[in-house]
Amino acid sequence: MRILLVEDEIKIAEFVLEGIKQAGLQATHAADGLIAKRIIASQKFDVMLLDVMLPHVDGFSLLQQLRQANDKTPVIVLSAKSDLSDRLQGFELGADDYLPKPFFMEELIARIKAVAMRGGAEPSVTEVAVDQLKLDLVNRQVVWHEVTTVLSQREFMLLKYLMRSPGKIFSRKQILQNVWNIDFDPQTNLVDACIQRIKRKLMRNNDDLESPIESVRGIGYRIRFE
Repeated sequence: MRILLVEDEIKIAEFVLEGIKQAGLQATHAADGLIAKRIIASQKFDVMLLDVMLPHVDGFSLLQQLRQANDKTPVIVLSAKSDLSDRLQGFELGADDYLPKPFFMEELIARIKAVAMRGGAEPSVTEVAVDQLKLDLVNRQVVWHEVTTVLSQREFMLLKYLMRSPGKIFSRKQILQNVWNIDFDPQTNLVDACIQRIKRKLMRNNDDLESPIESVRGIGYRIRFE
């Protein structure tokens, strides 16, 4: 099951993402409404977790736009706005559930499974796409500007991890934990070397293009997202 979390508070987002991961589910994070709209345009999700007070495009406006576009993705609103009027507004705009903050992670997971079941969610996603970068999850291939490249298993896992949240910067520590399951500093350039291999393979026949993987000095890496 694939979940889109739209939440601008970093601590809350990290809490929810960790809980989702421990429940054996997959999640993509968008830090504001505008980024969420771009992700939704290129990827399908089984459930969306939507904060209300977001930068650029607020949660209620985003929800209204989705429903007007006939997007039937089940949506659970997560908000500190817990008044009855706020909850009623969420349901009137098309929310499937409304969970006030703070909440227990166990309850959120139960609600995710419940709305996914009601919505007939099918976790059969076969492709992840960010602009001209496409990841074929069935054949384990990557397509960059219509040029197909085969990656090793680890390279594929790393690229998929970055593409789950385009535009978000991931530290080397986060990448080690989620791609290699290493919770300590191995004192090697493991991540950097793997990133460089991926870049070389993607750019082999695209020398005139800018790499889709951006290195953020002193922090980590991210997928470019226009």
